[in-house]
This record gives sequence, structure tokens and C-alpha cells, in this order.
Amino acid sequence: MKDYERYVVWLEYFNSELKRNQGRRVPLSAATKAPKLEELTEACRRLNLQPSAQPAAFPRDGRPDSGYVSVKKIKPKQALLARIAKELTVVRGRAAAKQPSQQQPQKKK
Repeated sequence: MKDYERYVVWLEYFNSELKRNQGRRVPLSAATKAPKLEELTEACRRLNLQPSAQPAAFPRDGRPDSGYVSVKKIKPKQALLARIAKELTVVRGRAAAKQPSQQQPQKKK
């Protein structure tokens, strides 16, 4: 049964590699390259949107490595997507900062 108190937010809405007619819904300046479902879920959790993640194929192109997060309705959807996009860049930055550097610092002679 459809839950009218929640929005469905697809990963493709935030993917900077897609064009608008392929499903992206945020401006390129706010989009993220190849977002992951875990990152989207974390961004929604940080915004207290009570996320519920589901791996699924995006209806427009059927990519199997996609998914969506169901979140509670609090604003017009486009304004909510803008907030999520901003938080997604923060989450992506934190994930990059947690990964150890691949390069060893060079010793000065």
C-alpha cells in the first residue's frame, strides 16, 4: 500500500554523471559523482528524515546498481532534494577523510 506521508528519493536525482532528461533533479553544482545508497541514507539520517533504504532499479533506465530512500515529507520535494544534495556532499567529504592516504609521505633529505 502506498504511503502518502513519505517521498521516494532515488540515487539518480543526485548523480552528476546523468543529464536532467536521464533522471538528475538537482543542479550539476549540487550533484555528486556516482552516489552510493549508503551515502544517501546517511545524508537523510543526518537530516532526521527517518530514511528507509531499498536497492532497486531506477524505472527510467533500469540500472541494477541503483536504489532509493523513502523519507518523511517535510517540505516541497525540490527544496528537500536541495537540502539532501548539500548534506550528501558533506557525507561524501567525511567518507573521503576517513580513508587512509594511499601515498606515504616522502622523507626530506
